[in-house]
Parts: sequence; C-alpha cells; structure tokens
Amino acid sequence: MTISCIPFGRTGHQSSRVLFGAAALGSMRQEKADALLATLLEAGVNHIDVAASYGDAELRVAPWMKHHRDDFFLATKTGERGGPAAREELQRSLERLQVDQVDLIQLHNLVDEAGWQTAFGPGGAVEALVDARAEGLVRFIGVTGHGTQVAAMHRRSLERFHFDSVLLPCNVTMLDQADYRADFDALFEICRERNVAVQTIKSIARRRWREDDPRPKFSWYEPLEDEAAIARAVAFVLAKPGVFLNSSSDARLLPKILAAAEHFDGHCDEPGLEADVEGFAMEPLFAPDGLETI
Repeated sequence: MTISCIPFGRTGHQSSRVLFGAAALGSMRQEKADALLATLLEAGVNHIDVAASYGDAELRVAPWMKHHRDDFFLATKTGERGGPAAREELQRSLERLQVDQVDLIQLHNLVDEAGWQTAFGPGGAVEALVDARAEGLVRFIGVTGHGTQVAAMHRRSLERFHFDSVLLPCNVTMLDQADYRADFDALFEICRERNVAVQTIKSIARRRWREDDPRPKFSWYEPLEDEAAIARAVAFVLAKPGVFLNSSSDARLLPKILAAAEHFDGHCDEPGLEADVEGFAMEPLFAPDGLETI
C-alpha cells in the first residue's frame, strides 16, 4: 500500500498527499538522512518541502537529487523580502541542492505587514521570483506562514499575485478557534476556485513544550506520539478534499504519519479527536492572546 497522489493545484504534478517536511533533516547526519529516502520511495512520497533556513537540510537533500531528481517535486523557501536578497538566497539554495531548477519557491512566513509591503513593493521578493521563474530557475511560486493571521494574509496575498500554492497550520485545536476556522475556510474556498494547492503543517501538534519537560526536543513544539492519536490527527487533515499534509520535523514520527496516510479510509473520527484533545491536554500552537510567533 502506498500513499495516494492528487493534483498539486494547477502545476500539473500529481503529488503524494503527504509531503516530506525536510526540516527533519536540519541537523541530521547524511547517512541517517539517506535512510529516509528509501522510506519515502517505498511509501510513494514524491514531494520534498525544504527551506533555506532549515539548517543543513538542503545539503542533506542534495545527494538524493543526483539519482532521484525526476522522482520528486522539489520545493524550497526564502525568508527574504527584498528582491536582491531573495534572488541571492534562491541561488544559494540551488547551489546547496545541486540542481539547476526547483519546482516551487515559496515566500517563507509572509505574515507581518512590513515584510508583506516590502515583498510586494517595487524591487521586492515577488518581483525577483517572477524574474527567476522567467529565467527557468523555478517553475512555480508559493507563500507560507504561521500564526492566527496567516489565512487572512494568504487571502490578501492571493489578491495581489497568482500564487500556485499556500501553506499554513491545520489541526483540530487551531480550527477549534472560530476566527481562525472562518479565515481558513474562506481561504480554502478561494484556493479551490483558483486551483491553488493547499499545504498544511502542524497536523500532529500536541501543544507548545512545557518549560520543565526534560525530554529531547526534535521540534519546536511537542508533537503527539501515540500512534492512534496520530492516525486521527492525520485523518482530520486528509479528510479535507485536495489538501496536503507536510510531515513533522520530528523524523522519529515519520513512519507513524506515513502509516496513518497509507491506511486513511476517507473518514475522520471526530469523537476520537475530541477525546484526544482532552486526554492529551492538546492546545493550539497559535492563539490571539500573544502566541503568534515560534
């Protein structure tokens, strides 16, 4: 059994519904990273999502591209807002990935007003990435973000530019917040109408780490670890038609996420999710009370 594939928006690519979140490779040794490739190929994962800011992740992905470039839709991100800096970071990513072109370049966490104005202004990152697309360095352009305002900001961004994809948090505790749910649903409808790919993150988030928790931390937030709870959390996302799930930066949980996706039957266990929220003391990672940043 392998993970199903669906169209990634209007790109023409059939992407696996689970995208490999390559933040998991940021501080990983190459030999361990290489072992993940076999796992991805076996499960049918054919889309890698990395970023310039993910430590050594692009360097860990590079050796895979020598033999498997045609097997993966390759996406990266730039956090720069000015045009020259964004172009420079893209060029550095191409060099680190050892490729001539990436399939998708994304404006990373474009949520704050000042950065948004710069990115869309004259000489900004959007203009530079459009030029890079015209030169064949990238094929498609997307936008990502965190926080409770991200869905509303993505809608605003889509009014200014025809992005090919968006990325934002989606899990039961985030969507339990009425305002975020309303913005998310409105964005989802716009993306459906315009055939924009919707990527989701933080699907298996439990809550922010407690300060006194002594366990090793492989993600900035505490993830769910219970296999059944992960399966329900994954199903909650995949039950939304056309939505993609980016795997966790905690690579230890990748097998459980892949297993959940492989066995997804099209349904979401809402009573089970409600029990998980209470039983695992789950909390939204972002909330209007000041929890807006990582």
